[in-house]
Amino acid sequence: MGKMIEMEKTVETNHTFAVCAYKESPYLKECLESLVNQTVKTNIIIATSTPNEYIDKLAEKYGIKVYVNKGETGITQDWNFAYMSADTEYVTITHQDDVYDKEYVKNLLEYMKAGKKPLIYFTDYAEIREKQIVKTNTLLRIKRVMLFPLRFKIFWKSRWVRRRILSLGTPICCPSVSFAKSNLPETVFNNGFRADEDWETWENLSRYKGSFIFCNKILTYHRIHQESETTKILSESKRGEEDFIMFCKFWPKPVAKMLTKLYGKSENSNNMEDDKNEKNSD
Repeated sequence: MGKMIEMEKTVETNHTFAVCAYKESPYLKECLESLVNQTVKTNIIIATSTPNEYIDKLAEKYGIKVYVNKGETGITQDWNFAYMSADTEYVTITHQDDVYDKEYVKNLLEYMKAGKKPLIYFTDYAEIREKQIVKTNTLLRIKRVMLFPLRFKIFWKSRWVRRRILSLGTPICCPSVSFAKSNLPETVFNNGFRADEDWETWENLSRYKGSFIFCNKILTYHRIHQESETTKILSESKRGEEDFIMFCKFWPKPVAKMLTKLYGKSENSNNMEDDKNEKNSD
């Protein structure tokens, strides 16, 4: 863990955006600006396994500390490294391509305070497709229906409710999630999966006593583009294999096989050529 650039000032919040930066993403600057411009100023760090001048210059511009992962690398390894590099109670594993509403941290702190023994906090989200914000499409509508029970605080602590939700797929937007580290294990992501590593994590954490806190506001903007890791994985047809493994955690194999086929249809939403007719930009 190497400290390269010092923060210009100390921010007194118990939250950190831990940005996972990879190579030279053209979207990293927009991501960092959305973090710097939060209405409640918070801590920001960059974690990378591909250090380069581009990342260093952006970090210097915004006064952000950079940590370099010199150990094992990969999606989950890099996420765990970012998670462990943050020394605050709450940490958001920030994807370099995504953007956050300016009131993400304000809402996070309020909701975390309202929950009992928080495990994770997450928000509703919109997509960014070809520079357009898409707030509604088939996939987003389905996910909102799945998460409807968690709009009610009474269900935040219910392991039964969240496991029923996850038994039908994963409606939780990974970059929207903030972790309450004191109530969780030292590392939260398991190595092995490439497509469903987040779903596997939510399934594992759903067994813990504590709250899954859902903020029913669009505070995260997830970018869909051809160079994204999700799009690459889907093109390799890896998702179906991992989906089946995940459904088997909740259902008998025949049911899991059927659900895998149905769930696979949603993968087209990450194809830039599909879903264009459903754009609803505001």
